[in-house]
Amino acid sequence: MFDISWTEFLLIGVIALIVIGPKELPAVMRTLGQWTRKIRGMAADFQNQFQEAMREAEMADLKKQVDDMAQDVTEGFTKLDPVKSVRESVESIGKDFEKSLGSPAEEKPVELKPEQQDLDSAAAAAPALPESDPPAPSLAAPTPEPATAAAAAAEPASTERTG
Repeated sequence: MFDISWTEFLLIGVIALIVIGPKELPAVMRTLGQWTRKIRGMAADFQNQFQEAMREAEMADLKKQVDDMAQDVTEGFTKLDPVKSVRESVESIGKDFEKSLGSPAEEKPVELKPEQQDLDSAAAAAPALPESDPPAPSLAAPTPEPATAAAAAAEPASTERTG
């Protein structure tokens, strides 16, 4: 650390023993050890705080990089709007289709072949189907049909002869 060899430590110890005295040397050494421990603790705290600051700076840099990447991605999506490209292609196809058909004033009536005219006239002559569905058949027992007038007249006559 300070490049002090054992001989230098021995020399410092001998001088301290002579100057301080043998009675107070253990108390001085204990106090010196406590100060050394406090200084080492403060150095470790400083290193930890410095490393924490470095980690926070790295995290801030990483966060900035991630934010920049996210911004680039969102800008890329707005540039590559799939709905916009599909809409433009459909509009261009519609314009081409309108150009190929021409304007409505220039339209000519379509002439039908004789077979198609027969089908169109048959479709026009067919009766229109009702829009509502017919009622569903009932699952109950069928009801007897009302008797005709002749059957009703014959029935009382047969009861009068027998009775």
